[in-house]
Amino acid sequence: MLRVAIYSRVSTDDQSTKTQEHELRQYAKNRGWSVQRLYTDHGFSGASEKRPALEELLRDTRKRKFDVVLVWKFDRFARSLRQLVSALELFRKFGIDFVSATEAIDTSLPSGELVFQIFGAIAQFERALIGERVRAGIGEARRNGKRIGRPPIRALTQDERSRIRKEHRKGQSLRTLAELYGVTLWMAHSACHADTQVRA
Repeated sequence: MLRVAIYSRVSTDDQSTKTQEHELRQYAKNRGWSVQRLYTDHGFSGASEKRPALEELLRDTRKRKFDVVLVWKFDRFARSLRQLVSALELFRKFGIDFVSATEAIDTSLPSGELVFQIFGAIAQFERALIGERVRAGIGEARRNGKRIGRPPIRALTQDERSRIRKEHRKGQSLRTLAELYGVTLWMAHSACHADTQVRA
């Protein structure tokens, strides 16, 4: 008999998960599954970063405490397609199936496995689009002369840059010089590199 974990969620404290739980217990009974545990989040929206019951369910997944995760609908479980696919990948890694009772999704069946593959492809496509937008935004910012990344810890004066170059030529390591002048290793390297370009 397969062990099933039921996950239910409602967005506000005055709502009840009783309907979801009753239907899901009945669904499990009809499938011949044993309800191992009920995980319930009360008063947490789908967009909530932290949902205690869901986090506990994911921890128990790694301990292989059940064979199936059963939910009422996808939107009761995941706040985004990315989160859903991430959880499905975790379940797959530990040999646990995922079932959405009202959406006829069951990863133990060939049709459910196909849906998982489709979701994975969509999530990958979404990640690629986001990456493209980020790269395009950085490129546009650089073309407009904007500095990308963290601001430097401090700016070196021309005198400090000259001293760094001299001390480096005498054999002092860039890491030591960076610590001595309170700058990043890259800034110490840039000071010496700039001198090379000028002399070239």
